[in-house]
Amino acid sequence: MAEVEIKNLLNGEITCGSLLHQLQKIWDEVGECDEERDKMLLQLEQECLDVYKRKVDQAVKSRAHLLQALADAKLELSTLLASLGEKTFAGIPEKPSGTIKEQLEAIAPALKQLWTQKEDRIKKFLDVQTQIQKICGEISGGNLQAGTPKVDESDLSLKKLDEFHDQLQELQKEKSDRLHKVLEFVSAVHDLCAILGIDFYSTVTDVHPSLNDATGVQSKSISNDTLATLAKTVSTLKEDKKQRLEKLQVLATQLIDLWNLMDTSENERSLFDHVTCNVSASVDEVNMPGALAVDLIEQAEVEVERLDKLKASRMKEIAFKRQGELEEIFARAHIEIDTQAAREKILSLIDSGNVEPSELLADMDNQIIKAKEEAISRKDILDKVEKWMSACEEESWLDDYNRDHNRYNASRGAHLNLKRAEKARILVNKIPALVDSLIAKTRTWEEEHEHTFVYDGVPLLAMLDEYALLRHDREEEKRRMRDQKKFHEQLNTEQEAIFGSRPSPARPLSSTKKVVGPRVNGGAANGTPNRRLSLNQNGSKSGRRDSNARPIAPSNYVAITKEDAASHVSGTEPAPNTP
Repeated sequence: MAEVEIKNLLNGEITCGSLLHQLQKIWDEVGECDEERDKMLLQLEQECLDVYKRKVDQAVKSRAHLLQALADAKLELSTLLASLGEKTFAGIPEKPSGTIKEQLEAIAPALKQLWTQKEDRIKKFLDVQTQIQKICGEISGGNLQAGTPKVDESDLSLKKLDEFHDQLQELQKEKSDRLHKVLEFVSAVHDLCAILGIDFYSTVTDVHPSLNDATGVQSKSISNDTLATLAKTVSTLKEDKKQRLEKLQVLATQLIDLWNLMDTSENERSLFDHVTCNVSASVDEVNMPGALAVDLIEQAEVEVERLDKLKASRMKEIAFKRQGELEEIFARAHIEIDTQAAREKILSLIDSGNVEPSELLADMDNQIIKAKEEAISRKDILDKVEKWMSACEEESWLDDYNRDHNRYNASRGAHLNLKRAEKARILVNKIPALVDSLIAKTRTWEEEHEHTFVYDGVPLLAMLDEYALLRHDREEEKRRMRDQKKFHEQLNTEQEAIFGSRPSPARPLSSTKKVVGPRVNGGAANGTPNRRLSLNQNGSKSGRRDSNARPIAPSNYVAITKEDAASHVSGTEPAPNTP
């Protein structure tokens, strides 16, 4: 029986009841008392209770552990979601159900996926932050290998990642802008160095070694120090360019002035075309390589110095050329000056050495400017004087033509003379109005300039007054001739009535007979002034002249003496012919 029970025990078929039944049998066989039996049963019950209690405690601990694991999983899940910026996750039920283990099993895949996503997100953060750190290092000019940036795992949201991407894009744009600015600066340095004749590579590598052309574009320094140094270098080179250009333009202006003074040939001037071509150029317009090199400026300085020495030896020739120009202006303006005295004064000033050649030339240039201004102010009046004299010449020709008794003969050219006579009569009729206009303009000019308008040494108003007197005398002479002709005609008529026959006509006046009226400086027979008028009219009833009238020259002109003015008067006027 005992063997059967042991075998059943080994086969797992023993239960508490069977064991208790077997224990009772053993007690019966042994003869155990009830007290011992109760004691033994109580002990067995206590031991069973203890085992149950341990199992319950273990079960409680296991449940607590599972609950903690579930809580930790949920916390980790929420932490990951918060870190990743996610509110919910598709693999997690909104309202979890089932046992604790089922809930843990439901959360585990989501946790695994979120951890994978977190690791991927950390890599992205690390990548973008590394690029940001690198560009910041390039901008600041610090060490590019500053170590791995630290990723803040508490915020791995896409929003934060986008912020880093935006920051990276801004930095990349700033880097691109800085690189573009660096390249612009380098290009400007290259161009300026070429214009100034300076070594580009040594200049740019002094700023930063990476700016050499041998390095790649992306490898060039874009730091604040590099940009500041480049900007300063460009500014220095531009200032140097400006100063050199100003110096070169001064030298070019001196060269041109010296060439003009000494009438330098075009072949000699062409040797310095590279200098004078920029005489009026702005700083930005000078772009030719070597245009402002130091050796070019030194070459121009040497040439200016050489011409200065040559100018000193040719000062008299230059001064006389200026004087000739001044005299030509005066001659065109019909202003008389004492040329001999002026030239002697120039010689004495140069020989004495009391005046600088440049000051003398500057003074003569000022005289030329004033003479030109004076000539311009006289131009309108001189033009009318020319018209007046031309009209007077036509008037003289018309008088000679009218005295020619053969003017209507059918000779060659008679019709041309007839046309000229018609035009001359029209022009002569305009002379009084022309003279009145000329007198008015001359008086206005004298009031504005506060001195007498002199024409070839003779006051113009005096000339016009004298011409008016001569014209009046000529008109009186013509009227007297007409009266005399009427008298002869009346006398002939009376004789014909008395004697019954008409006498032969009176002999006409010779065509060469002088017209009444004095000539002015050998002018036309009718008293018309020629191109060189004078007031020295001796023996002419119309040759009245103010004894105080004499040419008055502007203060900046070389003064002339009375003898010089008189030397231009060509003889006296012939006395008017009497009939």
